[in-house]
Amino acid sequence: MMSEKKFTILDFERKKKSGEKITVLTAYDYPMARLIDSSGIDVILVGDSVGMVVLGYDSTVSVTMDEMIHHSKAVRKGTHNAFLIGDMPFMSYQAEDDDAVRNAGRFVKEAGCDAVKIEGGCEMTSRIKAIIDAGIPVLGHIGLTPQSATKLGGFKVQGKDSESASRLENDALCLEKAGCFALVLECVPKELARRITEKLRIPTIGIGAGPCCDGQVLVTYDVVGYFDKFVPKFVKKYADISKDILEAVKSFKQETESGAFPGQEHSFE
Repeated sequence: MMSEKKFTILDFERKKKSGEKITVLTAYDYPMARLIDSSGIDVILVGDSVGMVVLGYDSTVSVTMDEMIHHSKAVRKGTHNAFLIGDMPFMSYQAEDDDAVRNAGRFVKEAGCDAVKIEGGCEMTSRIKAIIDAGIPVLGHIGLTPQSATKLGGFKVQGKDSESASRLENDALCLEKAGCFALVLECVPKELARRITEKLRIPTIGIGAGPCCDGQVLVTYDVVGYFDKFVPKFVKKYADISKDILEAVKSFKQETESGAFPGQEHSFE
């Protein structure tokens, strides 16, 4: 039975200790947020993936703070029980601590988010501490970090050799020490994800990181088959609504042209 209790920051630690998996999906608008929230999903992330799956950008780096706030405000209106996290877009936090705190504050004050997510490892320690000191919880994100995919050589699995694996383990420990309440591991080998998960007191949320993480996150548009431009290997499609939408639109076009729509039941006397 679905719980109607609000998921809070304390529930991340509780689920880590109890071995219960944490469930996370993305949302970018009010109706999708309502559906996800009513399902009992623990966490909703307003991801900067909105740039690619909704706004048509080629990558996430073009997404602005104003766009993220706009979509986060809509998602907040449809979210009541899930924990809501806003994704800090490219160059909203990289330059200096003051920028990071100011922009993180916008997610909380203007959009009503419960926390923010930041990409990067040990180099982001100062930013993370500054945001947390301002009273805003931070979700870390290491492995494949899409905002810096060019530096990483593209959208590739990270930590495949001993040197890079050791660096990711060190990054994970740095982020835990900095005060992150949880950590996203994206596109890392499952054995490395298992080692990191076992070392940390805070929970890990995997995406393309195998089954041993403390939770899983996916882009909802991938899960339901709404975004079909490309589908990453780690995605499992639970539906294919793009085909249903296409068929519905074609039927509307055909019935309108033939005069079958609108019928008597769709008209007023």
